Amino acid sequence: MRKFFLLLCAFAGALLFSGCQSEGYKTIDGVIVFDTPAREPGQKSVLGLKTAPMETVRVGFIGLGMRGPGAVERFTHLHGVDIKALCDLYPERVDSAQAILARRGFPAAEAYSGEEGWKQLCERDDIDLVYIVTPWQKHVPMAVYAMEQGKHVAVEVPAATSLDECWQLVNTAEKTQRHCMMLENCVYDFFELTTLNMAKQGLFGDVLHVEGSYIHDLEAFWDYYEGNWRLDFNQKHRGDVYATHGLGPACQVLDIHRGDKMNYLVAVDTKSVNGLKQAEEKMGATEFANADHTSTLIKTEKGRTILLEHNVYTPRPYSRMYQVTGTKGFANKYPIQGYAFDPEQLSESGVPDHENLSSHKFVPREMREALMQRYKHPIAMEIEAKAKEVGGHGGMDFIMDYRLIYCLQHGLPLDQDVYDAAEWSCIGELTAVSLEHNSAPVAVPDFTRGDWDKTDGYHHAMLVQ
Repeated sequence: MRKFFLLLCAFAGALLFSGCQSEGYKTIDGVIVFDTPAREPGQKSVLGLKTAPMETVRVGFIGLGMRGPGAVERFTHLHGVDIKALCDLYPERVDSAQAILARRGFPAAEAYSGEEGWKQLCERDDIDLVYIVTPWQKHVPMAVYAMEQGKHVAVEVPAATSLDECWQLVNTAEKTQRHCMMLENCVYDFFELTTLNMAKQGLFGDVLHVEGSYIHDLEAFWDYYEGNWRLDFNQKHRGDVYATHGLGPACQVLDIHRGDKMNYLVAVDTKSVNGLKQAEEKMGATEFANADHTSTLIKTEKGRTILLEHNVYTPRPYSRMYQVTGTKGFANKYPIQGYAFDPEQLSESGVPDHENLSSHKFVPREMREALMQRYKHPIAMEIEAKAKEVGGHGGMDFIMDYRLIYCLQHGLPLDQDVYDAAEWSCIGELTAVSLEHNSAPVAVPDFTRGDWDKTDGYHHAMLVQ
């Protein structure tokens, strides 16, 4: 591995990067390596970026189809928020969102629609944050333009669909010194938050392996995507095109770019059967690039591993897997939430011992509940009740929005930065490249450009301050 990274440094800057899959790379010791473009003059890192505190955060929403209206509704439950503008391709959707504001006692927002309405929204001088909830292909053009207009950006998952787009987000955030947060809600689920806190408190010992996935049969949902854009995207793209729900919590537990980094990945996939059948029925397609099941293994600098799975075609129960394997403990979310520990570790933590407890079994329900209460994450302790009341995937959507606004109001670094957005989104193209080359290993770019070990642990980003 040391030889590989010495060679990687030797080749840095010598490669021509292309956003097209399977182009713009070289193979070094059997590993496909893409270029890390040099940071341009005047551009600087946004690790730990803090901006001036805002008493009131003025927000504009772009995209009011599937998830946009829910976001508008949630923001009406946040203090210190002024919803200034609403935009969608279709004016009737804007009208529906205005009705949400009226029902919640908020004044009407400025309305924008049509092909260029989003640009007009971004150009307003009375907006601090642009919240983007559109189809994936529009995320980067809109986010880049908003940052260039001096706005902070929150953008739905995945933030980008190619390496080129990932670098566009990173470079623009560094040039403008604006926040660019991907709206990865699953890192705010209560089990994930508690497990993250337990890991940081050392209950699992040295974390060795984490698993995550997006397993969700979408057959009944394809028609809800405007113009069938999501099935069309999957028809054209091989690989794990929707990795962030599983990868986000895994990266937080492993302190990715906060003390560790993803080095390389390998991917394998099945043939497409159900996906092809659904595309034939809905699109008349005769080919389908995305496999029914895609598996990805990632190795980190510190010798840990991540397993990701993507499957939106077969009738499996919903799962994000989320497993944490450590030297002294284990966490599991699906299908059963549970923890298992070395009995000696439990004793050291001060949790009472139980008869017949062993590291090969989940702890009893009463102990699990006691552990989750004792190690409840500070964010959950602060906002859990209201999050469950407001809702949004059980409350995690509201926690995500609350934390975004809280950090902006207090001038704090965001829980998720633009490097997270790039790292978690780049998996789509990297897995496709691996698959196109017979599951060859592919290096994961260091979007921090060498600063991945400058921050001491992820817990600094998610403490309530």
